[in-house]
Amino acid sequence: MNRKVAVVTGSSSGIGAATVRRFAKNGYNVVINFSRNAEPARAVADDCQAFGAEVLLYKANVADDADCRALASAVEEKWGRCDALVNNAGTTKFVAAANLEGLNAQDFQDIYAVNVIGAYQMIRAFAPLMKRNPGAGIVNVSSVASVSGIGSSVAYMASKGALNAMTFGLARALAPEVRINAVGPGMVETPWLQNGLGPERYEAIRQTYIKSTPMSATIAPEDVADACFWLCDGARKTTGEFILIDSGRTKFPLL
Repeated sequence: MNRKVAVVTGSSSGIGAATVRRFAKNGYNVVINFSRNAEPARAVADDCQAFGAEVLLYKANVADDADCRALASAVEEKWGRCDALVNNAGTTKFVAAANLEGLNAQDFQDIYAVNVIGAYQMIRAFAPLMKRNPGAGIVNVSSVASVSGIGSSVAYMASKGALNAMTFGLARALAPEVRINAVGPGMVETPWLQNGLGPERYEAIRQTYIKSTPMSATIAPEDVADACFWLCDGARKTTGEFILIDSGRTKFPLL
């Protein structure tokens, strides 16, 4: 089978859904992963099939190593290859950074289990399959929070910083067969963020973000999807990079 295969975790909505659609639209067969509700994932699958892609709809919790390994086995059995892996699944707890009593050890462990350990387990499960296709690419979806000190919680910021460090280490370890990079989105307009912040706070932060960026814009899920696709399908000599997708806000703040 010559058609390439892309696996995107947390791909039933938001960045993940936009990313898996991008791969399907560009000739890949795709895995749509979800951990709870199958209905949104089925809707995304319909979109991908409309582009001519074969789709594997798979329920898996990336924090569970057995689930990650089972997913890799299912992909190998169905297609015998994996050319792109986007570790997008993530979680957080919305707690102001100054509220030191708002987080406990379990909160950190829960967030790290998905955002860091989950990505590691997926990479470990898929590495043998990906090494069969030199030039295969992995993208870890990090966050601008890892370098800005601003985010949904300190635990989330720390987890994304750890994800960056892991990206750099594994990029060296898995080269030259597999390239690994990370992207750091800024404020992405998704229902997940709006629900977490609440409508009023979300809109206030959104307006402030727009005014403070050189490009006068927030980020759309499709913006992140474009970068993920390029890093996997192109960028043949790029590995171990962390690319900001934040309308220039971090490097060139206007406020």
